Amino acid sequence: MGKLVIQGQNRLEGKLSVHGSKNSVLPILAATMIGRGQSVIENCPDLSDTAAACDILRQLGCSVWLENGAAIVENGGYGSNKIPEKLMRKMRSSVMFLGAILSRDGSAVISFPGGCELGPRPIDLHMSALSQMGVKFREEGGYLYCTCPRGLQGADVTLSIPSVGATENVMLAAVCAKGDTVIVNAAREPEIEDLANFLNKMGAKITGAGSDSMRISGVSALHGTCHTIIPDRIVAATYILGAVMAGGHCRIEGVNTRHMSSVLAELKEMDIPLVITDDSVTVKSEKRPRAPKLIRTAYYPGFPTDAQALMM
Repeated sequence: MGKLVIQGQNRLEGKLSVHGSKNSVLPILAATMIGRGQSVIENCPDLSDTAAACDILRQLGCSVWLENGAAIVENGGYGSNKIPEKLMRKMRSSVMFLGAILSRDGSAVISFPGGCELGPRPIDLHMSALSQMGVKFREEGGYLYCTCPRGLQGADVTLSIPSVGATENVMLAAVCAKGDTVIVNAAREPEIEDLANFLNKMGAKITGAGSDSMRISGVSALHGTCHTIIPDRIVAATYILGAVMAGGHCRIEGVNTRHMSSVLAELKEMDIPLVITDDSVTVKSEKRPRAPKLIRTAYYPGFPTDAQALMM
């Protein structure tokens, strides 16, 4: 595509629905390879990252297909434990498959993730956390060789920052580990709760998701299940802020407004007329908003970094 042509000076009118959360569906797709049998993931967003995650699952021995807005994964419980560099570099979130592969196979071979123009994404925090669970790492020829000589062991894991990716990787590794794992300073995002709910449906024992301390009691095996992905709060914020910027009368449906409290609170401070229900936000933007006070981005439940540019 050579260029985008935008015809300005048009108000935004109408209503639309928000698709499933990208940051939720990716770790949940990774989790499907831990449980034997079929898993059905409803409200699966049709995105390039979703397609990349499905390609990785196929590489790892699963059968995957998309049907009527759902991803269906058949996992026989065995397959390759290696993700080639070509697939790893399709998206930055590919490292989350590490915990899932270790849970299923006890060893993994991956290259370093890519897919982001912001530069390399270090995975030191992931490696440090998993090493406390008995994982050994060796780098050779651009690949990371990961083994568990004594199997995955439950551990008390304290994260230096509440990293979403590291929290997810520890969760995926811990569900079938021996003993209990406690994650201190865990990420609190709604996507973490969604992953925990999915894993618990598969037979895992996870408590405390959504708080900064989570306990995971290892079980012997997981099974397939059905699950509906939560709405994408960042997409919802994008649509809402678009209506504020361009002006207009828009209704955004299929939203979990509880997950968007920080964004909606700032818009109220700016005197933006909003009608908020549990699952929708209606914006009627007729005049220039009032300038907000200082807004600081922060870990959830603070103001999301992904909405910063739009708010500016």
